[in-house]
Amino acid sequence: MSPPRVLLTNDDGPPDPKESPYVLGLYRHLTEQLGWDVKAEWILLDGTPATCANVALHNLYAGEIDLVVCELRYQAPTWVATPLASPTVTTRSRSNLTFYVFSAAFAISSGTIGAAMSSSLSKKRAIALSYGTMIHPTPQAFFEPAHNLACRIMKHLWENWGEDECGLREGEVDLYSVNIPLIQDILSEDGLKICWTHMWRNSYGRLFKNVASSKVNRTVNPSGPDAIADSKTEASAPDSEESAELLFKWSPDMLGLINPSADALPIGSDGWALHQGWVSVTPLRASFGEPHTHRSQDAEKFVWKMKL
Repeated sequence: MSPPRVLLTNDDGPPDPKESPYVLGLYRHLTEQLGWDVKAEWILLDGTPATCANVALHNLYAGEIDLVVCELRYQAPTWVATPLASPTVTTRSRSNLTFYVFSAAFAISSGTIGAAMSSSLSKKRAIALSYGTMIHPTPQAFFEPAHNLACRIMKHLWENWGEDECGLREGEVDLYSVNIPLIQDILSEDGLKICWTHMWRNSYGRLFKNVASSKVNRTVNPSGPDAIADSKTEASAPDSEESAELLFKWSPDMLGLINPSADALPIGSDGWALHQGWVSVTPLRASFGEPHTHRSQDAEKFVWKMKL
């Protein structure tokens, strides 16, 4: 099997010791350790990660990419919780919330998974790779083992890509989400355990806080975990006492999500694996999930029989 031509996208921007510490090392391991065709051509686009992936696949390098790798570091404050030789495309879209790429509640707004899904919808294999920052600052000794492990996992996935009868590419799995916790055990002789997982189907509650009557800076970040961080929205003053109670700011209450109890994590889920300090590998479809019902070749079986 010839080496794939890889598009590398990154939520954290171009290489930077603080803001984007992993992408350059990952590039080097992809090219030197695996011998994959990844060209060091940093292109910064002002848009979402999904936008970057689509622009690269259809405008910059149309027909030249085999695999899209979307890399991100995420932060977990209290527990083990984005061709020719392809270019590296980065984005300035940043989160204003410490959040996890794993789990259903966060995946729906994850830039990393968004870029991978965007690539899958363009019928390209895609891997969403996330490094979990568990220690602040992350010891640099963790970097090389993390890149080495990520490359071994991605090589295995590329050479043994899974099957899915509903996949967009002739019955293949659309994309994978890989989460690697950066913890002390990554330096051990045995390394970290790797698990096949499913996505933790969790939920969240209040995402916005009423700031109408409080004395706050009226210039706020746009709402949403994937809002562009350097873009600001001016909150206008209310016109009446009634509307004075309707001024909201992004201020999520997610304690149950960022610090869940072990018994809240289903065995076999990505959240459960990371709670054990293990790597999670989750096959995903580039679609909203649906139950396995109403599958038949008989058109009449889809027609409602009841009278409404």
